[in-house]
Amino acid sequence: MPIVNVALAQMSCSKEKLYNLQKAIEQIKAAAAKGAQIVCLQELFTSLYFCDVEDYDNFLLAESIPGPSTEALSTVAKELNVVIIASLFEKRTQGVYHNTTTVIDADGRYLGKYRKMHIPDDPAYYEKFYFTPGDLGYKTFKTKYAAIGVLICWDQWYPEAARITSLMGAEILFYPTAIGWAASQDEATNTEQFNAWQTMQRSHAIANGVHVVSVNRVGTEQNGLMKFWGGSFVCNPFGTILFQASHEQEEVAVVPIQLEKTDNYRVHWPFLRDRRIDSYQPITKRFIDEP
Repeated sequence: MPIVNVALAQMSCSKEKLYNLQKAIEQIKAAAAKGAQIVCLQELFTSLYFCDVEDYDNFLLAESIPGPSTEALSTVAKELNVVIIASLFEKRTQGVYHNTTTVIDADGRYLGKYRKMHIPDDPAYYEKFYFTPGDLGYKTFKTKYAAIGVLICWDQWYPEAARITSLMGAEILFYPTAIGWAASQDEATNTEQFNAWQTMQRSHAIANGVHVVSVNRVGTEQNGLMKFWGGSFVCNPFGTILFQASHEQEEVAVVPIQLEKTDNYRVHWPFLRDRRIDSYQPITKRFIDEP
């Protein structure tokens, strides 16, 4: 389809898993009422961002995929004729957990899942304690409305992930995200961090000639120590911002995107044509030492 209406559901979360799920469903319904065809939810939307601490009790938040949340969302997707991109805490088996995003097609069919490949370990983002790195590789999902690629939060800093997913046929890259500012930081640092985050993702759009949709959460968590910065956005294949949400408010925004823009930009700026794939073998090394 030449035009696809994508929706960003930016929200704050509470401790109550079922409340958060229902809240997300209400946002999906609001998006569908505005004409949305693909709705992307933020990273780990059914809970607070629990990776600020290493606490074994938090593993109780995980669920199987497919499972209860995907079943509820499948019903909604079929009812509203929308594609849903939903980030969940997956319990794969006893002792093996993943940060996983599932894709549900507009007829309610479960299309599959992507497991986060790059797992951070920073102050207040202790994800390596909880998540096994993804082992499904990079994924593209052929939905009713578009072929979409899904990556998750920390993945957004890696051009290799965006490139591979685009080469697999993704027409739109989606990034469910949970990223914020430490409450102790000054405004200049906050601005620098947000600009770097957005610039990096806009560069993926430009390098690969695809639209990028990034959906972040808002609200203060971690006992007031972390403010999630929202700023969810959509950019076109040349990095132009088509929509940007606020840093403070919950928002449901629907943005029409023109898929044919990809061909236009790739023809006039033929980065994919001119790739020297024969010269890229060193990228598989951790670091290239001096001879």
